Amino acid sequence: MTEAILEARDVSRTFMVSAGFLRGKRPLHAVNGVSLELKRGEVLAVVGESGCGKSTLAKMMLGLLSPSSGSLLIGGKPVESISRMAIARTVQPIFQDPYSSLNPRKSLGNIISLPLKVQGDPEPETWRKRTEEIMELVGLPRRVYNNYPSQLSGGQRQRVAIARALINRPQVVICDEPTSALDVSVQSQILNLLQDLRKELGLTYLIISHNLAVVEHMATELAVMYLGRIVEYGKASECFDNPRHPYTRALLESVLTPDPDLGVPDTHLGAAYPNPLNMPAGCTFHPRCAAVLPQCARQVPASVIDGGVKLECHLFDKASEK
Repeated sequence: MTEAILEARDVSRTFMVSAGFLRGKRPLHAVNGVSLELKRGEVLAVVGESGCGKSTLAKMMLGLLSPSSGSLLIGGKPVESISRMAIARTVQPIFQDPYSSLNPRKSLGNIISLPLKVQGDPEPETWRKRTEEIMELVGLPRRVYNNYPSQLSGGQRQRVAIARALINRPQVVICDEPTSALDVSVQSQILNLLQDLRKELGLTYLIISHNLAVVEHMATELAVMYLGRIVEYGKASECFDNPRHPYTRALLESVLTPDPDLGVPDTHLGAAYPNPLNMPAGCTFHPRCAAVLPQCARQVPASVIDGGVKLECHLFDKASEK
């Protein structure tokens, strides 16, 4: 059985936000009872609409946010028992926007080698050589070592961000929308680079995305997130070939096709996204669901297994049917 290198067990994160003028603060449950396992060598993708809690989950996995409840484990050990330096050596991020994630006043060599300095690498005389080696590995020529981010294109900047994340050979890389800020012509290059690096360096990826084309190209496991909950979770091929949850089906139906005669797809989700400060009772998806049942408005769906896929939906809850 493959070891879970990064694991979330019933993790929640609540923020207190203003409810309006003179109304005090109310809890916003950004992540609400999420359990995930990222096994060595896998690519786990977390998908969902903007605001569903994907980035908050990624920040907790990185150790940048502490969960309000639940537990996070790295290599089977609670993160509380691991030093921040050890977490940084194991898990590294690639952020969404390469235009804002790189310091414009630092040269590329300084940016990429910074983790070696911060994490206390004991051989500073090797930093330049190792930096140039990782630059070549991600497709950057050594001659741009002293260049600045402003002298690069968006795709080249993202290669710098990838090189910085990999300079200390982490085991897990968390990619938060790694291609959404790039031109379409460059996106496939970066995705293919990530795939090649995964095979060459034995990496494990957690990908946060709303782009299902990216996810289908990269992922081995898929978790579909809605209003802070994982509503469908299983093998990516199974979820794409046979989507079970109505929300997963709606996301797949929302993908634009090259045929202009088909027009814009109608997902039947409506134009309004639920207010996360005032979540619907029962199944939180029921106000937008095309297959809603009477119990959906009053009863929270239990977690069930169907064909190896974990679901939270009354359509598959036999106890609910009875």
